[in-house]
Parts: sequence; C-alpha cells; structure tokens
Amino acid sequence: MAEYLASIFGTEKDKVNCSFYFKIGACRHGDRCSRIHNKPTFSQTVLILNLYCNPQNSAKSADGSHSTVSDEEMQEHYDNFFEEVFVECEDRYGEIEEMNVCDNLGDHLVGNVYIKFKYEEDAEKAVVDLNNRWFGGRAIHAELSPVTDFREACCRQYEMGECTRSGFCNFMHLKPISRELRRELYGRRRKKSPSSRSRRRRSRSRTRRTRSRSISNERRREPRDGSSSVDRFRSQSQDKEQREGRYGRY
Repeated sequence: MAEYLASIFGTEKDKVNCSFYFKIGACRHGDRCSRIHNKPTFSQTVLILNLYCNPQNSAKSADGSHSTVSDEEMQEHYDNFFEEVFVECEDRYGEIEEMNVCDNLGDHLVGNVYIKFKYEEDAEKAVVDLNNRWFGGRAIHAELSPVTDFREACCRQYEMGECTRSGFCNFMHLKPISRELRRELYGRRRKKSPSSRSRRRRSRSRTRRTRSRSISNERRREPRDGSSSVDRFRSQSQDKEQREGRYGRY
C-alpha cells in the first residue's frame, strides 16, 4: 500500500495531494482547493508571484480601447525585465541554473517568475530577503516552490503553437528571451573568476612543481666523485661530533 501511494504521489490519481501544485507550484483554486498543497521546506526553486506586468495586457487607453505595442517593443521590454531580475538575484543570492517567466493570463500564473538556484541555501536566503523588498512600486511576495523540472510543468501544445486555451491554460506558457541575452546571461558564470578551490589546487600544483625542480637541481649539483648529499651530510656530522662531542659543546 505504501509503495502504491508513493507511486501516485503528485499525479492525477492522487486524491489527497494537488497534482497541479506539485507540478506547477500554483493552483487555480488557491486555498479553496479540495486537495492538499504540500509547500516545501527546502527547494532550489523560488517562485515570485505576479512580478512581471505584460504591457500588451495592461496597455489600455481611457476609453477602454487597447493601445498597440509592437512585437519589437514588447521583446525589448521583456528582455530588460528579465536581465534586471536575473542579474540582481544572481549577484545578490547565488548562481542561477534556470529562470522562467509565465506568459499565462490566469490569476494564479500571470507574471509568475520561477528562479532555480544551484544551491538550496541560496534559494532560502533569496526568499527571506525578497519578501522585504519592492519592485515597480509593489511589494514582492516570494516562496519556495516544489517545481524542479520545468519540462513537466510546461504546456507542450503551447510550445508547438497548438494550445487552444490560450493564456488561460493551467500549465506554464513560458515566455522566451532573445538568443543573444540568453547567451550573455547564462555565460556569466564562465566569465567569473575561478573559485578558491581551483586556485588552491593550482597553488598546490605550483608548490609540487617547485619542489620537484629544487630536488632535481640538488641532484644536478652533486659532486662528480659519486658521493651523494646524504653521504656528505653524514661525514660533516661525524666531523662536528668529533670536534664538539656527542651531545654538543662542553
């Protein structure tokens, strides 16, 4: 029985735990959901709720008509937002493995930002600090998320351009950034200075090389009569003992 419950945990067959919250970190029913939302006590992923405001969704004039925003302006606005959040969080809290922003229209997913850090300690530190900060004139609400595999959380029909639910789909519609920005942001970790551990390894290797060089030089400086440095040391110590006595001067 225990094995069966473990195998269906977080799936649609699980009648106790909410599968949507387990996969996506959010549920359209919210606190009114009939199933349990098991919030993690530790995770690599941080969820920042409703952080991104899409200009195409909020661009309305006084008479209620939509004002046009070009695709180029939309992409530039989104890239600037993504870069600002990514750089700020990575520089302040720790290395980021993956960051995604939802393009959904449902209240439980709209503008959600998921940041997966390399270490769980960095994610915990980010949650504590972000909940005391503001962005765009609004207070930030951050929490740990159970989502670690975004392939399971994404809408596959949306990726193929075939989702019929549009922005009100219950699975993630992840908004892509430009290729140049992706290459720049995820290449930052290679540009950073090497870790202290690698520096220590290199210093040890240098020490070993210098020691080996000094030993080889000593061997080169040995006399041509065939006597080694050990033999010369023994002869010198015996001469000293004869001059000063066995236990030093007297």
